Amino acid sequence: MQVGIDQISFFSPNYYIDMVDLAMAREQDPNKYLIGIGQTQQAVIPPTQDAVTMAANAAESILTDTDREQLDLIIFATESGVDNSKSAAAYLQRLLGIQSYARTIEIKQACYAGTYGLMQARDYVELNPNKKVLVVASDIARYGLGTSGEVTQGGGAVAMLVTANPRIMTLERDNQFMTKEVMDFWRPVYATEARVDGKFSNDVYQSFFVELWDRYRHITGKDINDFKAFVFHLPYTKLGLKGLRKILPEADEAKQISLLEQFEASRVDNKNIGNLYTGSLYLSLLSLLNHSHDLIAGDRIGLFSYGSGAEGEFYSGIIQENYQEALVTDQMENILSNRTKLSILEYETMFNSALMGADDRQLDGTKDPAKYILTGLREERRQYEQH
Repeated sequence: MQVGIDQISFFSPNYYIDMVDLAMAREQDPNKYLIGIGQTQQAVIPPTQDAVTMAANAAESILTDTDREQLDLIIFATESGVDNSKSAAAYLQRLLGIQSYARTIEIKQACYAGTYGLMQARDYVELNPNKKVLVVASDIARYGLGTSGEVTQGGGAVAMLVTANPRIMTLERDNQFMTKEVMDFWRPVYATEARVDGKFSNDVYQSFFVELWDRYRHITGKDINDFKAFVFHLPYTKLGLKGLRKILPEADEAKQISLLEQFEASRVDNKNIGNLYTGSLYLSLLSLLNHSHDLIAGDRIGLFSYGSGAEGEFYSGIIQENYQEALVTDQMENILSNRTKLSILEYETMFNSALMGADDRQLDGTKDPAKYILTGLREERRQYEQH
């Protein structure tokens, strides 16, 4: 029995900044951001959106009334959780109207958690072929204004419906994974912005990819020629390109050109959204599905997942026939075309207006067109509404 991603959906709020504007404001050469980092635009998250509302807005586009009655497992991957105890998946279950006899769980391991959630969903469906699992990966990447990590901020959510006989991509059982306790990126429980050792984190990412790829080849017997494309966790898109270049010498010139073309397709959308932690790899997959011109049924896609701290995984998926029919039509085009560009001053004001602390606060949701919004905090309870 084949199990995998039957549907996939994305959401990011309706504000962004241009990376040239940010570079000029920070007195940097714009090419440092455009070429050196590989980013063009960056999503900005208004106070009326958080990990919960973004997840709900992403999932809304793919759930039918039947799904809401049948789903009995929701896996919510995030490192931007809204409560140190209560699962964000419980909020999600209520907002989406999913039947009450459902398990809801939140998982965390930096940017890797979305992959673990996806694999748990695969295993669950293999044991329960008539079931479907909703997996969401939702995050807001915050490093702080004027910090070295500011250029790799962003946010959004990816929602995936995992089923038997999926329409988009089956998940192979060839996973190779590893963990090493390192301090390349972390966020203490008292902090609202992440801490990062940027160069060290980049080095760990690269070493994890090379080691897992070598292990994968040794154990499975497959090589670079067995893959149509590779998609990467992309906190910034140049990082994935560096990883791909590590293994390109294993292919002939024609294959190298093809893999580079597929990689460009896989980072189109990430360039305009920025970092979304747990969802970054799966936005890259969605970008490949939307922008590659020659994917066909049976193509094998390699996926590299990485979460600082650190954990990595490499596995493959197989593209299904007529996968395009299961994608949400024009979703990314609509998201990008309906965004409002902010000045750097407006962005800084919005960044500092995020709902933090324990004081009661009412948020103005009239300018947020999303279906699900955060309207404030009352007696330390987050208030969510549906438009």
